[in-house]
Amino acid sequence: MTGARLAAEEFLSDLGENQPPASPEHWDDILLVVTELAANAVQYAPGPFALRMRRTFDGVHVTLRDTNPTPPAPRSFNPRTGGGGIGWHLIHALCDQVSVVPDDRGKDVHVFLPW
Repeated sequence: MTGARLAAEEFLSDLGENQPPASPEHWDDILLVVTELAANAVQYAPGPFALRMRRTFDGVHVTLRDTNPTPPAPRSFNPRTGGGGIGWHLIHALCDQVSVVPDDRGKDVHVFLPW
């Protein structure tokens, strides 16, 4: 999980040298989404995961590949009882687009965020 966040920070740092984000919050949102995706992969998939990031014409495309073919599902979140449930909601709130492409060996979660 830490490795994914560090890789995302390096990608954004390199990107920001030539094309700074339109808003500083975009950087933070991308890091938060990568962290949530990686945390979900660690918690729910039985094997390793792979992170890919690329610049698009209007933002950043993040793909996280894991070994669990089951698509994520929103869970109820209750801040008084804890226990998680906010990550998938947060991803949907911060991203322009979210899609999940499962296959017999896992799934790709694609998200698009503004830059």
